[in-house]
Amino acid sequence: MTVIDDTEEHNSRSRSGIARALAVIDAVARAPHAQGVSVIARETELPKAVAHRILRELVAGNFLAFEEDTKAYRLGPGALTIGLAAMRELDIATVAHRHLVALSERTGQTTTLSLRQGWSRVYVDQVLSRQEIRMSVALGTSHPLHAGSSSKAILAALPDSEVEDYIDHHRLDSVTDATITSAATLREEIAVIRATGYAVSVGERQVEAASVAAALHGPIGQVVGSVSVCGTKAMFSEASSSQLGEWVTSAADNISADLGSVRDTAGERKDAP
Repeated sequence: MTVIDDTEEHNSRSRSGIARALAVIDAVARAPHAQGVSVIARETELPKAVAHRILRELVAGNFLAFEEDTKAYRLGPGALTIGLAAMRELDIATVAHRHLVALSERTGQTTTLSLRQGWSRVYVDQVLSRQEIRMSVALGTSHPLHAGSSSKAILAALPDSEVEDYIDHHRLDSVTDATITSAATLREEIAVIRATGYAVSVGERQVEAASVAAALHGPIGQVVGSVSVCGTKAMFSEASSSQLGEWVTSAADNISADLGSVRDTAGERKDAP
C-alpha cells in the first residue's frame, strides 16, 4: 500500500511558490528601470502567465507598483518599508570585516575600511598585516576626498556633478608633497581610477606609505566607503599595484554584494538625464 503525505507535497508546492515570488522580486529590484512582464519572465525563466500572476499578487500586496503608461513594474511602498528597515539594521563594518581578514591574508598587507561622511571619509576598521614591518591607521580619523587611495576611490565613484561640486567648493590642500592639489590633475586621476576600477596612492597621505583602494556601494547603489590594502612604499611596485588592484576590487565587489548593492553599471558614475 502506498501512502501519500499530502502535507509534504503541499509544503513543497508552497516553497516553490515562495521561491518563484522571490525570483520575481529580485528581478525587479536589480533592474535599473521598471520592467515589463515579458522581460521579468525571461529573467526568472518563468512562463509569462506565471510571472504575470505573481506580479499581480505583489502589486495587490503593495510590494510592487505597476506603471499604467509603460505597462512596467517597479518596487512599491511595501518593498521600500522593508528595505529601509534592513538598512537601519545594516552594520557595514561587521559585514566587511571577514572580507578584510581574507584580503589581508591574501596580500600579506594591512587592510582598511573607510566610510564616507559627507565630503570626507573616516577609518572605521583595519586588519593588521602579520609582517614585522607593517602599516597601521588611526581609526576614527577623518580625511579629505582628494588625498590617498581610500579617499580618491570614493570620490571617483561619485556622480560627475558631485565630483565637480567637491572640486569647486573645497580647497585641495596638500597633506604631503605628493598630494594632488591641482583640479586638472585630480580630474585626470579620477578618469584613471574609473578606467581601472581602483585608486593608487604613493606617499599622498603619509610620506612612506602606499596603498590601493576600491569603492564600496550600498543597497541602492550609493557610495558608502572604500576598502584598501596598505603598506610601505618599499612593499609596492607598479606590477604589485596592478595585482593588488584586482584583489582589492574583488573584495570591494564582494562586500558591496553582501550590503545588497544594486547598481546600473551602464550608467555608473554618470548623472541621470
